[in-house]
Amino acid sequence: MSSFDVFDLPSLFQYQFLQMAMVGGILAAVVSAWIGLFLILRKESMLVDGVAHTAFGGVAIGLLIGIDPMLGAMAVSAAAVLGITYMRRKGLAQSDAAIAVMMAMGFSLGMIVISLANGFNVELFSYLFGSILTIDSTDLTVLIVLALVIIGFMVFFYKEMLAITFDEDGARLQGIPVQAMTMAFNLLVAVTIALSIKVIGIILVVALMVLPGLTALQLKRSFKITLIASTVFGVAAAVLGIVISVLFSVSTSGVIVFSAAGVFLFVAAYQRLA
Repeated sequence: MSSFDVFDLPSLFQYQFLQMAMVGGILAAVVSAWIGLFLILRKESMLVDGVAHTAFGGVAIGLLIGIDPMLGAMAVSAAAVLGITYMRRKGLAQSDAAIAVMMAMGFSLGMIVISLANGFNVELFSYLFGSILTIDSTDLTVLIVLALVIIGFMVFFYKEMLAITFDEDGARLQGIPVQAMTMAFNLLVAVTIALSIKVIGIILVVALMVLPGLTALQLKRSFKITLIASTVFGVAAAVLGIVISVLFSVSTSGVIVFSAAGVFLFVAAYQRLA
């Protein structure tokens, strides 16, 4: 794709591919920021990386049998989350070890499927590193539905998730079904990862889910303000990444992550110098 003139920035938005990329990127950024902040506070950020790599097996299966790779990624990611939860609960492995086991199994599954399909193809490569500028109407519909489900859950069970995140024992005493809520949240993590893969890719999805939350936490404000700030930082990184990548014909997912990391470093430095 050729570069665009920076002075023609307003005219960029007449292109349908960019409109779809913007909507998809903003949806993924909002959902990732919300889920990511809770994961950071629960000290489970590496769950994202482990499940995202496991999703590679689901993407490969989807491409092999001819179904939407996002559905394959979602199914395998959900299975990985359930497996990690089971191993923790039964004492078979600590959190980091359980994540490592599932990550190895999922990635190995992907490699086996690739060998059966006679190697990598361009589409599989795009899921590894993201291809937001190729989002079509079907992808966008799936993204919208998944995003609405996740946002609806987080809004409806906001108080319960807040209680579980900051005081799990206290939440149990309040009668909150901690185990069921935690399982539901972990499944939403899997769905969020599948949603974000098309935008930023398996390799970099952890950055989109962690960096906005980390940046917002530097502000040291109330939880609601931190959640709003996390969302703003995530959306800003997505929009900036898409625009810059189109203007200069560079990797969109790479610029999104670089933008998010740049904002984090700026905010962290500013807070320490202020």
